[in-house]
Amino acid sequence: MEIRKKFRELLKADDIVVAPGAYDAGTAMLTAQAGFPAVYMSGAGVSATLGFPDYGLLTMTEMVATASRMAAAISVPLIADADTGYGNELNVARTVEAYERAGVAAIHLEDQVSPKRCGHLKGKEVVSREEFLIKIRAAVGARRDSDFLIIARTDSRAIFDLDEAVARANAALENGADAVFVEATKSVEEAAAVPGLVRGPCVLNMVAGGLTPVFDVKQAQSMGYRLVILPAIVISTMVAAVNQAFAFLQSTGRHPDIPGKLRPEDVFRQFGAGKWDDLRDRYHEHAKDLGIAG
Repeated sequence: MEIRKKFRELLKADDIVVAPGAYDAGTAMLTAQAGFPAVYMSGAGVSATLGFPDYGLLTMTEMVATASRMAAAISVPLIADADTGYGNELNVARTVEAYERAGVAAIHLEDQVSPKRCGHLKGKEVVSREEFLIKIRAAVGARRDSDFLIIARTDSRAIFDLDEAVARANAALENGADAVFVEATKSVEEAAAVPGLVRGPCVLNMVAGGLTPVFDVKQAQSMGYRLVILPAIVISTMVAAVNQAFAFLQSTGRHPDIPGKLRPEDVFRQFGAGKWDDLRDRYHEHAKDLGIAG
């Protein structure tokens, strides 16, 4: 699949790959239209759209269904949150097969105990290193397209020291993972240390208000990271904007101004109205040529 080859090439290029976190087909389209080279499917965002917090409450089929719609809506690679793989190594194998069929370019699998929770919340637990590596081997063995990227995510820094997190990351690479994601480093210094200690491509997670300080993506590139994801940038912005708009409506009784003065047709245009208008016009012109127009 060409989109997966494209993503692997992006990770080897000079510039760091920045992938904002979308949560449905529409926000994936907006992300791609903004010019970003890849889109991240945020598990937290998808959970919110179904009315749940990021507490590991969604099923694999719910997540894959969303991923399939998102992948179909864009022409850039989609990186998807696959949580813990939704069970043991057998469930992990099925998860990989399902995401691969959905057209996703990459997934990340984590070592949290199921049900997991957001990586920047307290109270996380992780499975043993052995269990984590069994899942990574199962994921690697299950893929049919060798370009489908397996990212190993470890949340162990929340429980252990950075040495354990790095050890798990390197062990995952040794067992076939293509890249690693050391979640929730606790300082800029820790974040900067990871790429030098890990023997493979590294992912950085930027969450405003999270455990890891947020810094410039160019700084992340200089540290050695190859991919930065921003899972909450869209969902948090949406929640804040909606709350503000509703508060204004309730307090004043007036419709708030829409940023950018967007009209309905402006909104529809961003979701492909031009394509469907052209298609309708083409069929109406064809009908006229056949002499059957009303």
